[in-house]
Parts: sequence; C-alpha cells; structure tokens
Amino acid sequence: MNTRHSVLVIGNGPVGQTTALLLARWGIPVLLLDRRPERDPAGSKAICQQRDVLDVWNAVGAGQRIADEGVTWTTARTFYRDRELFAYSFHDRGDSPFPPFVNLSQARTEQILDERIAGEPLVDVRWGHEVTGIEQGADGVVLTCATSGGEVRVKGGWAVACAGARGEAVRRMLGVGFGGRSFDDRFLICDIRTDLPDWADERRFYFDPAWNPGRQVLIHPSPDSTFRIDWQVPAGYDPDAEEVSGALDARIRAIIGDRDYEIVWKSVYRFHSRLADRMRVGRVLLAGDCAHLVSPFGARGLNSGVQDAENAAWKLAFVLHGWAGERLLDTYHDERHAAAVENLDVTGTTMRFLVPGDDEERERRTSILERAVRDETAWQQVDSGRLAEPFWYSASPLTTPDPARPPAHRPERGHTPRPGPGVLVPDAPVAAFGRGTTRFRALARDGFLLLLCGNLDEAAIREAAAAASGAPVRMLHLARIDRTGALAEALEVEEGQLWIIRPDAHVAAVLRNPDRTATLIALRRALGAYLSSSPGERA
Repeated sequence: MNTRHSVLVIGNGPVGQTTALLLARWGIPVLLLDRRPERDPAGSKAICQQRDVLDVWNAVGAGQRIADEGVTWTTARTFYRDRELFAYSFHDRGDSPFPPFVNLSQARTEQILDERIAGEPLVDVRWGHEVTGIEQGADGVVLTCATSGGEVRVKGGWAVACAGARGEAVRRMLGVGFGGRSFDDRFLICDIRTDLPDWADERRFYFDPAWNPGRQVLIHPSPDSTFRIDWQVPAGYDPDAEEVSGALDARIRAIIGDRDYEIVWKSVYRFHSRLADRMRVGRVLLAGDCAHLVSPFGARGLNSGVQDAENAAWKLAFVLHGWAGERLLDTYHDERHAAAVENLDVTGTTMRFLVPGDDEERERRTSILERAVRDETAWQQVDSGRLAEPFWYSASPLTTPDPARPPAHRPERGHTPRPGPGVLVPDAPVAAFGRGTTRFRALARDGFLLLLCGNLDEAAIREAAAAASGAPVRMLHLARIDRTGALAEALEVEEGQLWIIRPDAHVAAVLRNPDRTATLIALRRALGAYLSSSPGERA
C-alpha cells in the first residue's frame, strides 16, 4: 500500500484542484486522483467566474491571473424578442480588487490551477486512477484504484470526493442518494470566434428571439474574440445532422450576421437539478457537481463548488492540526447542503420560467414578458437567471446570532446582504504591521481574526482567544488598519463591537462590549465545540 497522505481528493477538475491547493496552503499533504489519463484542454464549459471565487483563488496565487486573462463584464442585459427589457450592474459593498464576473474557459482556468499545483510540493497528482472501492475505518480511508498497471490501494486520513457530474460510482460506493429531476429540453453550446465588438463586455439573454422562436438564447463574451452562445433546443436535437444540413450555420448567422466565424467547440447538454442527501459520509466529504447539479443559468455550478472546497479545506485543516474536534466537519454538511438547497431553489425557479411545464405556466410567462416591455414593475418577475453569489451562513450552528443584525435574506439582484453574522465580509484595502498595504480578506484567511472596533477589554479578549483553541487567532484594531475608513463604512461598524471572522472570511459573530466569557463562547461555537452529536451523525 502506498504511503499515507493526510487527504485524498477524488477528481482533478477545478473543485478538486482548489481543494488540494487550499489544503496545501494550510500545510496538509494531499494526493489528487483522476480517472482520466490526462486533462481535456477543450471547451468553455464553466466559463463564468464570480468575484468572490476569484478571491478564493487569489489565496492560492491564481485569482489575479485568471482575472487578468479573462473578459471582465459588469452588465447583464435581458431582451424579449427584439426589445431590451432591462440591464443591471453589480454592487460591491466593499472595495474588491476583482470585477463582479470574469469569463474564462474552464480549460484555461484548469491550466492556471495546474501550474500552481506543479509548484506545490504538498500536492501529489496521479492521473489514470479510477476509484473502484472506498473503505473507511477509525483511522482513515482506503481507496482502491484501477490503473493501467493494475489495481493499487492508497490510504489517507480523510477524502474529498470532487468527481464531478459523472460521480455516480463514488456516490453509490458511499450509499449517497442523489434526488432531484432532469429537464427534457437540451441546450446547444457553441464557442464561436468572430468579430462582435459591441458585445465584448456584457452578458446578453434573449427570450423568444426571432432566431430561436419560443425558446431562449444566452450570449457570453470570452477572450480572443470568442463568444459562447447557448441555444435552448428541443428534446431529440441532433447537432451533427444540423451541421451537415447547413442549419447550424444558418442558426449562427441569424445572430452574428454575414461575417466570418470559426466554431472552436460545441456540445449539447441536458440540465439537471439534483442534490446529495449527505455531503459528509464518515471520513469522506462530497463537493462540487459530485454533491449537487444545477442548471447553468446563473453560473452557480463551479462557483458554488469552489465555495464547497474552501469550506471543506479549512475545517479539515483545523481537525488535522488538532485545533478543532471532528464534529466541526459535520458543519460542512450543514452549511454547504443549505447553500446547495438555495442554489437549487434559485436555479429551479429560473428553469421553470425558461422551460414552462404546462400551458398555464407558458401563459403566465408570456404575460409577464409582455407586461415587462411597457411596465418596469414587471421586471422583477422576469427570470433570466439570478447570478452566482456567496451563501450566507446565518443559520449555521457555528454562527452567533446578533438581534441588531438579523439573518440576511436574499437581496435584490446584483446586491449583497448587509454584513453581519454568517455573511462573507466585504473586502477593502488595509494596512497591517509587517505586510504594508494588503486586503482585509487576505488577513482574514490566515486563521480566525478578531477585529476590535473602539475601546474594548483587550486583555479579556486575548485571554479568551488563547483559551478557545490552539488555532491561529489574531487580534487587530480597526482604527489601526483602516486608514481610509473604507472598511468601517463597508461593515457599518459601531463603537464597542468585536467582529469574529472565520478562516473563510465569513462573520462568525458580532459582539458588543464582550467580556472574556462572551468572546470565549463565540469562538468555541465557531470551532464546533457546542455541537451535540457525534461525528458524522448530523450528516
């Protein structure tokens, strides 16, 4: 049997790559396995990378490069036939260095992450390893893998299954259900290289255009004068027959006109809404498409998978370093399953609007679209996809509620919730001792961060931090790091507050003039110390 690794990651797609890199950032050795013989370099696939996901990737040295190479867009336009209904841009509550969205092909994103992995000695990559068996015991996980050289077995303390949409074999071995539904309509996706300068920096969504009557079309810009076009097509659609007949060329020219173009890649997808009934099974966590499948209208697939990866990585690292008990990993299911339910609700509502199930739903949609042409009050009912956003852990067992900042509800499109317990903190430039000017989220992701706002009992807070755990906990004064006032404004801070920020930059608690006991309780809660069940039971 091979040398034991701390964590085995199944699946070398973007979610698996991110998981491995984040674990290595915490000093955890990782074995990254993939059943494919090598990487597939073709196709846009998951093209749309959200601002806060770029921020996660920046923690492992890839975010800025992905942002620089991708196409930035800040506006989403929605049309009904030949009329523009509305356009909206995206609000940044803080001052992020990243744009709201960047379009870059999944293939190129994977290449950039591969380069980071190649320079990371704690990550060992093995292609051509198809997992055929999973055994768990009190001290670890053993994976049996089929390889070209025969069967091999590898052992690790924990495993993260990032096996993608085709992860049914892994789910079956773990006994995980994957309930939900699949949609009959297909979607034709073509990456087309052509000259469309007026469309180079915005996302366009068309309901019932003349060039796809009764259905939808989505257009996204990409680097190198490439545009991704998604057509909703009927069940049984045959792309090869359409290409041979010349109908595919006619379909493309109906949008781009009489100009030269090249098809770089094309595919036909059937979309699904499915969710694993458990995202933790003993010593195995499920992440990304292996745990949940959503329709792509809203870019919530890969983006939510990266957020799974960050949640799993810091919790596994804290357990492996002895900074928290294994019960902390139960909250991976609590938090990320709730996030997946939210994504399924949002994308399911979109799909019901895009693909009405009966005559009544079709009539309702037509009525809304017709009203939206002349009545702005109908715009909120037009659903062309609510774009990806971080999930807020207000109901998490790790979060200390604050009556003055009640749980965040879904804000209007393009906006973020008011900062408070469970919410991802806004970013802003700050000054920190020994690091010059840096970013607030960069400080937060180094461990637990205690942010003091005003004159607080520093000695009591420091004692609580030392007693809570051996985990890295830093204490910073807002007034000393926030020289421009941008962070205080973004957080809407008040005198006497203590903000406790988790290693994934989500707010664990906002306390008012806390003593040692209140601080200690909030920190221990954020580390999973007050969960009542045994490891694995709550998942």
